[in-house]
Amino acid sequence: MEELLRTNDITLIPLAKTLLSEAGIDSFELDVNMSVLEGSIGILPRRLMVPKGYLEEARQVLRDYGVDFEG
Repeated sequence: MEELLRTNDITLIPLAKTLLSEAGIDSFELDVNMSVLEGSIGILPRRLMVPKGYLEEARQVLRDYGVDFEG
């Protein structure tokens, strides 16, 4: 698995997962339990992973939909 994005934005990962799923790219969210432990503070980022070899394709899918995930 390779890291596609890391974010504190709770709306970005569900959006990215949906877009990737529609494009036929599997994804897996890491750090969900850590984020739950912190409560609603939002200081611990979550990571979205994609299978090795799909990173560039996944990035392009997000870019095509105008998702700002690199900054």
